[in-house]
Amino acid sequence: MTPETEAALAEIVKSAEGPLRIVGGGTRDIGAPVVGEALSTAGLSGVTLYEPGALTLVAQAGTPVAEIEAVLAAEGQRLAFEPMDHRALLGTDGTPTIGGVVAANVSGPRRIQVGACRDSLLGVRFVDGMGRVLKNGGRVMKNVTGYDLVKLMAGSWGTLGVLSEVSLKVQAVPEAEATLLGRGLENSAAVKALSSVLGSPYDVSGAAVSGGAALVRLEGLGDSVSYRVKRLLDVACAGWEVVEGEASAALWRGVRDVTPFAGRAGTVWRVSVKPSDGPALVAALGGPEAILDWGGGLVWLLVEEDAAERVRAEVARLGGHATLVRAPDAIRAAIPAFQPEAAPLAAISRGLREKFDPRGILNPGLMG
Repeated sequence: MTPETEAALAEIVKSAEGPLRIVGGGTRDIGAPVVGEALSTAGLSGVTLYEPGALTLVAQAGTPVAEIEAVLAAEGQRLAFEPMDHRALLGTDGTPTIGGVVAANVSGPRRIQVGACRDSLLGVRFVDGMGRVLKNGGRVMKNVTGYDLVKLMAGSWGTLGVLSEVSLKVQAVPEAEATLLGRGLENSAAVKALSSVLGSPYDVSGAAVSGGAALVRLEGLGDSVSYRVKRLLDVACAGWEVVEGEASAALWRGVRDVTPFAGRAGTVWRVSVKPSDGPALVAALGGPEAILDWGGGLVWLLVEEDAAERVRAEVARLGGHATLVRAPDAIRAAIPAFQPEAAPLAAISRGLREKFDPRGILNPGLMG
């Protein structure tokens, strides 16, 4: 089912007699496989409002991300939160949609500077599990009516409602970009260097460890980037290489999309911990291949298929959160993809789902 209007979407949900598997472009097949009739938002497509001067864009949920990026690029603007494209990592096809990005709260390397997807989200329209059309938020940041509910929808994976429209703040594309590249560093030394850089006044927009190298990104006006590169080479990144322009952008697309793990055997985990704990987690698991983003606080792990228990145990010991992003269907069906919640938080989550989807028909079982 692929409705082309919000009213048609609401009618489908209202009249549903069984579970619905909510999808956007079908590129982020994560979590326990949902048994239900497919309901796609791909028919709800198009940018409905764009005000470059106000740095505001409104689009229907099924609008391809590439279309939005093209509209923004024509005005020298972009999505600040740098959403990941999961297709290479997960081996999926289809077209990433802006509703899918918001539903999964997809946020890339620039999160350390501008926040997550939910921090750029101004408002939403969605259909709840009873077929009611709800809206919250606005089209400018100072309109905070219902703002907490707006954030709640980001990362709900279609379990609280089916997004029909989203409002986002955007940002200008910077004049220049450069990456400082420190090769041959152990994870602990690399993260220590990144922590020093992130504690400096030089406004870093990316800090990661990938392929045995530490990467630090700087963006902005050309003279400003040149000055900050020079200062960091003098202070915290002595001897590091400097990569500029498209070559720099390509490095960060690889980090954003976890390209080194694409097409490789093994399961992929996405782990959030304190940045200082990132190297310790990798070491405790025996040194699997890892990408450390967000200064060490976001760890992508490529591990054996039987490593789930060890990953969850070590992450729990460190007080972090682990999400199983890629695994064979049998493992996905047996192991919860999302971090098990403590009893009080699980009760709140159940209460929210019962409020917005009392029949339990929206992506049932996906998030527990």
